[in-house]
Amino acid sequence: MGAQRLVAVLVTALLAGCGPATSATGEPAPAARHAPSGTYPVGVRQFVVDPGGPRPLPVTVWYPTGRAADDPAGSSGAPPVRPDAPVAAGRFPVVVYAHGLLSLPELHAPLTTRWAAAGFVVAAPTFPRTNLRSRNFTRGDIRHQPADGWRLIRHLVRLDAGRGDPLVGHLDVARFAAAGHSAGGFTTAGMFVAGHSARLRAGIVIAGGGLAGSFAGPAAPLLFVHGGADPIVPESVGRAGYARTLGPAAFLGLPGQGHGEYLTPGRPGFAQVLVTTTDFLRGTLYDDRAALRRLRTDATLPGVTTFATRRLPT
Repeated sequence: MGAQRLVAVLVTALLAGCGPATSATGEPAPAARHAPSGTYPVGVRQFVVDPGGPRPLPVTVWYPTGRAADDPAGSSGAPPVRPDAPVAAGRFPVVVYAHGLLSLPELHAPLTTRWAAAGFVVAAPTFPRTNLRSRNFTRGDIRHQPADGWRLIRHLVRLDAGRGDPLVGHLDVARFAAAGHSAGGFTTAGMFVAGHSARLRAGIVIAGGGLAGSFAGPAAPLLFVHGGADPIVPESVGRAGYARTLGPAAFLGLPGQGHGEYLTPGRPGFAQVLVTTTDFLRGTLYDDRAALRRLRTDATLPGVTTFATRRLPT
């Protein structure tokens, strides 16, 4: 199959895999507005989900603020971030981002702030028993984290329908994606269980793999990102998850790289990871066909990255 034909089939498969999102009433969700053509300054705020419950969930939220600028500097340079800045006009799709073991949301800011600058609200929970500051660190608590992710989604849906919160009226609650690194990648996969809400339209698994019951329907496009020499989660684990997906999927490989150095600005592969994940989110959450057509070009840098797709007709 020629390169142009391959890309065209990928675009069609990814959009078909998204399916029409439905609202709580079962009605088709309205089409997303056009993806921003520029980048935004970024605001950040924090809140706690269920502060009095058995698993209080602190959440860091990065979001677009101000007005989108034509200068796309935020796609490569760090965007300016202002605490509690007003949310930009409009509604934005939401990405739930899951950190890894002994980590924190702010340690992933080089990626999450750039996604926010590109026109997404990024909500990153601090998991109670696997975060860097946890007093009772428990590796096995990963199995409970997909439910935390869904608890956060439900909280955001209720929040957007309420009053008084700065995010009210700015969340496109029909268009969520889940993403995460390492244990957060497994957490992300675990959110795609049988019968999951169609609000969850896409996923990005970075240096992770599947949990029991993951990658079940409704099928949603999934992007896997993995270092070829990862000593903590072998690449074979990510590729096994990639092979289990029901819908369209893509795999961005970084030969010779480890567990996440490619998530550091300036390191080999960071630019490809950033632009590929951003265009994947634009394509799946904003229905941006041009972004999906760019994926193979985004992802490919000879000697640094590889790119593959599944569920494509031959």
